[in-house]
Amino acid sequence: MPFKLQLFILFVLAPFLGFSLAYAQLQPFNLNEVDTLALREEAFGAELWQIQERLLELTAGLQEVKETAQDSHRLAGLIRRNAHQELVAYQQQFASMQELLRASGAQRSASGDMLDYLLANMLGEPLGQTFGRNATIKVYSLEEAGYRGYMAKVRLHNVHALRVVLAGDRVGAPGETTSAAAARSGAILAVNAGGFFYHEGKLLPVGITVIDGEILTFADLEMSFVGFNRRGQLVGGVVSSREELEAMDVLHGASFLPTLLKDGVKQPIPREWANTRHPRTMIGHFQNDDLLFVVIDGRREGWSRGVTLEEAQDKLLEFKVRDAYNLDGGGSSTFYYNGKVLNRPSDGVERRVTTNIVVIP
Repeated sequence: MPFKLQLFILFVLAPFLGFSLAYAQLQPFNLNEVDTLALREEAFGAELWQIQERLLELTAGLQEVKETAQDSHRLAGLIRRNAHQELVAYQQQFASMQELLRASGAQRSASGDMLDYLLANMLGEPLGQTFGRNATIKVYSLEEAGYRGYMAKVRLHNVHALRVVLAGDRVGAPGETTSAAAARSGAILAVNAGGFFYHEGKLLPVGITVIDGEILTFADLEMSFVGFNRRGQLVGGVVSSREELEAMDVLHGASFLPTLLKDGVKQPIPREWANTRHPRTMIGHFQNDDLLFVVIDGRREGWSRGVTLEEAQDKLLEFKVRDAYNLDGGGSSTFYYNGKVLNRPSDGVERRVTTNIVVIP
């Protein structure tokens, strides 16, 4: 192409080329940048949506915490109200129990006063009294009742004041007199307790023997067990199994026969024991739970022939005794008080026995 013609075409196209160049320089963005901005806007929207969802979750969590706090506050208030109500109820129950205890104590005291009045009318004033820390003891002569013997009324203040003392502190020993058992245990009152038999020069207790809650001997011989539980109450009767004995929660006890009174009712006397007079040792408790120990002399002409068990039942009922048991009698019957033996044992001297009941003042 000729040079002139090329120059002419250049001049014709120059404005358009300039405009294109100018437009290219002035354009703020291109298509790729548009796509990038669109992607960024979409990502920003997604992040904003996530933030909104998180805010909603946090708001819901805060609401749940608020509701939980309100529930805890209501629960705490309920617990406080219930605790207050329980405290008030406990205080009322405690006051009621105290009132019952005062009433019971007053009733027992009044009952004891009436019993003392009854015994004084029947037997005269006590010939000896002991007001100890562990027990209150009143000793009466039975002469006014028509018998040669003695009775002690005992009110325990400490369950451990009452004990059964085993001769030699073991099963199988030469035996021990009642006064010796009292002296070595520091007792002011003592009577002989359970039966025994001789074996190879030693004395062995019959039936059941319990010392300090331990069952030392057990034999089902249809005998009456006589014991004291951990509340100092007299318990007894025919015991046929160790389980039955353990259920009685006995601290001390020994065996002989028969049972004389149960709940104020006379019990049958065995035929071989009926209507026979002998020295007797008996134990029981009055209607107000005070204990009694009785020893009546016998087998001594000019002094005392003894008492039948039927007569003893009648006399014990007159004394307002509720439960009573016969212990070993005959030459074993011994009543010790305040340093000396008061009765007259039928052998002329104290007999060695296996068990004695003592009261420590």
